[in-house]
Formats: sequence, structure tokens, C-alpha cells
Amino acid sequence: MLTTQTRHAIDPAAARTLDTDALRDHFHVGGLFRDDEIRLIYSHYDRLILGGAVPRGGDLVLDQVAETGTPSILDRREMGILNIGAAGSVTVSDTRHDIGRGEILYVGRGAGAVTFQGAGRYYILSAPAHRTCPTRLIPKAEARRVELGAKASANERVILQFLHPEVCETCQLVMGYTQLAEGSVWNTMPAHTHDRRMEAYLYFDLPDDARVFHLMGEPTQTRHIVMASEEAVISPPWSIHAGAGTASYTFCWAMAGDNVDFTDMDMVAMGDLR
Repeated sequence: MLTTQTRHAIDPAAARTLDTDALRDHFHVGGLFRDDEIRLIYSHYDRLILGGAVPRGGDLVLDQVAETGTPSILDRREMGILNIGAAGSVTVSDTRHDIGRGEILYVGRGAGAVTFQGAGRYYILSAPAHRTCPTRLIPKAEARRVELGAKASANERVILQFLHPEVCETCQLVMGYTQLAEGSVWNTMPAHTHDRRMEAYLYFDLPDDARVFHLMGEPTQTRHIVMASEEAVISPPWSIHAGAGTASYTFCWAMAGDNVDFTDMDMVAMGDLR
């Protein structure tokens, strides 16, 4: 079963006027992981698609998606797939890729239908692509590892970069995840924006009774969205994207836009936040 939803882009002036429910309607994404379903959100921010697939009762096939206007979703797109569940497999172009927890499969443009199998919980990201890059499974050991933060500032964390120029060639999709150490709760602070590309976060590995307060908005007009585990949030190019949790957690980040330079950020001084 395939379910899709479209989220339209809005400007920062409009975002300032939103109450809690309206803010969540535009940017919060819940209910992505439902048994025997593929659920997709088509965002008008850089045309990023994010979604989930949980093939409990049998294979799930992702092929035609009306919102893309093409016979198959990957005719003019690339895709990254992160498994946040038990081991499973994804079949692309008649090739089966066994994908363990925490591994990412990159799928190049024009690959055709994608079939999800096994006990995995698959987080799906797809962006438009103007060229074809090779499909490749990236195990955790091959990700680029960046250690940041400290226990004293409650932000000790490791950034694992999978779809990154030094790891895997892509057209425009940049993707990986950040794991916070036990006792650390802050991510992406001091904050930044990047007007040349949008971003999406998926928070996971968070206890059921814990929450992350995701910060967004213009640096001088910040808002928050309360996030549970396995919920995603869309971050516009004009918005900061940071968060603090009531427990440690992991979040998958993905970007689409003008470039694949991970460090292309416009930093915001702590004293400028409002």
C-alpha cells in the first residue's frame, strides 16, 4: 500500500504567524512507519521526498508516484535508504542488497522500481537528479566519522556521513546521521542556516516517554516543535534546525539543493538568537 501527501513551501513571514497546530501541519511529519505500507511526503522545498516503508506481511514495491510526473519514481531522481530496524534487504534493478541496521543504500537515477523486504524499517529520502551515479550499499564502517562536542556542554556526539563527497558520489543528496552520547541532549547548537539548500531530520532511538524539542524558524523568530521517536521534521532553507531532548537520541539528516558541500553553512551567533 502506498500513501502520499504533499507539503507546500511557505515563506518566513508566513511562518511567523502560525500557531502550534499550523506549524506542525507544515513541518512536522509523523506516522511514517506503519506495517505493510509505504508512506511518502512530497515537499516543495527542493522537491525532497521523505518517507518510510515497513514490509511486515510481504514485499513492498515502490515504483510509480503520481507527484513526480514520471512513470517510475527514480526516472529523474536519486534515493537514499536508511534501515532503522532489524536486518532486511532492498532489491534494485534485480540486485538484492542486504541492509543491516544503521546502513544506508544509495540508489542512482533511472534504477527503476525499489522493493523493500524483510524485517527492516526503511527511511526513504529522494531528491531530483540530473545525472546517474552508481547504486551502492554503504555499511557503517565505511561512513566518514566526525566526533564533536563534550559531556560538559551536553552535546557529545558523533556524525556519520554516508552520502558525502568523500564517501559516496551523488548528484545532490547529502545524508547521514548523528548519534548523541549517553547524557548528551543538544544537537546543532550554535545554530546555522543554509539558504542554498533545505534539510530534513528524522529523530529515532529515543525512549517512548522522551521527547526532543526541535528548534526552527528565522534566527530572530525561533519556534519549537515537540518530536517523538521516529518522527521527522522539514527544515526550510531560511530556518535554523537544532534540538534538545529529554534523553539522548539519534537523528538522520538529509539535504538537497545547490551543492553537496557539507560545511556550506551560515553560522548564527548564540547572542543573535531570539
